[in-house]
Amino acid sequence: MCYDFVGVISHTAYRDAQMKLKVVIHKAEEGGYWAEVPALPGCASQGDTMDELMANIREAIEGCLETPLPDFKSQKGDQVVEIAV
Repeated sequence: MCYDFVGVISHTAYRDAQMKLKVVIHKAEEGGYWAEVPALPGCASQGDTMDELMANIREAIEGCLETPLPDFKSQKGDQVVEIAV
């Protein structure tokens, strides 16, 4: 089962911006559901009900997107910007 997930990017400059992510939902063998976000490797969650799963995966996506930038070497004049999609 695959759902489009629409999440709001929480940044004042992009208050009304949204992005869509595909969320793949699986039935768990032990009951309930688990979901993964292919565009965000390692981003997954679970829930006993579909409502709980959707709340949990939304929280997981927000956490994955808030991950700090890794250390990188920049050159003079480089900029880091946020882009709303």
